[in-house]
Amino acid sequence: MTFNVSWHTLLEECDDLPEEATLLTPLSQDRFRIADVQEHRIVIEFLDRDIDETRPLQRDQFETLYRRITEAADGFDLSRLPTDADPYPAVLSLHPRFEVDADAGVIHEMESPTGTQVIDEAAETDPAADEPEERTEPDVDVYGDALLLIDALERHDIAALDGLDTSALINLYTLLSDIQRNANNLRQEVSDTLLDRLHHDQPVHGQFGSVQRTSRRRRELKDEDEVLATLEEAGIDRERVLGVAPDKIDDALKVTELSESDVYDVEKREYVRKAEVDEEVKESRLQGLKDRLATSDDPEAVELREEIEELEGRIDELTEFKTGRQYHTQSGAE
Repeated sequence: MTFNVSWHTLLEECDDLPEEATLLTPLSQDRFRIADVQEHRIVIEFLDRDIDETRPLQRDQFETLYRRITEAADGFDLSRLPTDADPYPAVLSLHPRFEVDADAGVIHEMESPTGTQVIDEAAETDPAADEPEERTEPDVDVYGDALLLIDALERHDIAALDGLDTSALINLYTLLSDIQRNANNLRQEVSDTLLDRLHHDQPVHGQFGSVQRTSRRRRELKDEDEVLATLEEAGIDRERVLGVAPDKIDDALKVTELSESDVYDVEKREYVRKAEVDEEVKESRLQGLKDRLATSDDPEAVELREEIEELEGRIDELTEFKTGRQYHTQSGAE
């Protein structure tokens, strides 16, 4: 499908849009409406701005975005949009073949009709829709430890560990140790699930990085007597490989017609390895989360801060440092 066809389809979709329909930009979360539809541009009107509330979106800019999307195998990364270009993917999502995946931070071209960035007006007018959903704490051990560690890292100067008291160091070490163990357990579960979805050795990309399917071979010598007997039958003197050292066995294999599997139990294991990490995306996303938490009066943010304080109190009790004298003094008093 050419861009010219897609452009006129988009214009028709904009024309058919109800006058009160509100769209949402995927990155800045600005609300706007379609104010006018013209042959070479689409004029939008922002609902939350006192200045520059109207803005024309040019056809050639839509064409550039269209080219970028159709050239990207896994969708166009929205973080690569130029400044103030956030409304373009929101409007393009009105086209039945383009969809914004806000969670993944990309816009895709799809084979079948897709959703749009139009806000559900019924939900906006329903008072119950404004009530925040009850937030549930993930049932994984690493979650609570991660919240505590974030709080501890914000309160202590990690660049000067020598200046921290012993109790603070013990708390940090305990949290880091628990997170390492629990995160590795969760990582393995994620890896096992992801392995079923990777069917080739090419990297598969996500928002924060990419992974790829690969394999690792591990071999272990079979029973020593069995190995020596096998080599003797092939004409290798027992004394030559006495001790069944792997390097001697490998030398013997080079001068016989024996295969590696004749003397080794060879296991090939598939696994997922980290291929790349986009630290800039991670840092940007994390900073946004921290800023929203710090300034928000939303009940969810308040609840999260209270959870951090409660979890911190619990871990302090578990890891509080006491000298031997303090411990025995308290035990004697009891």
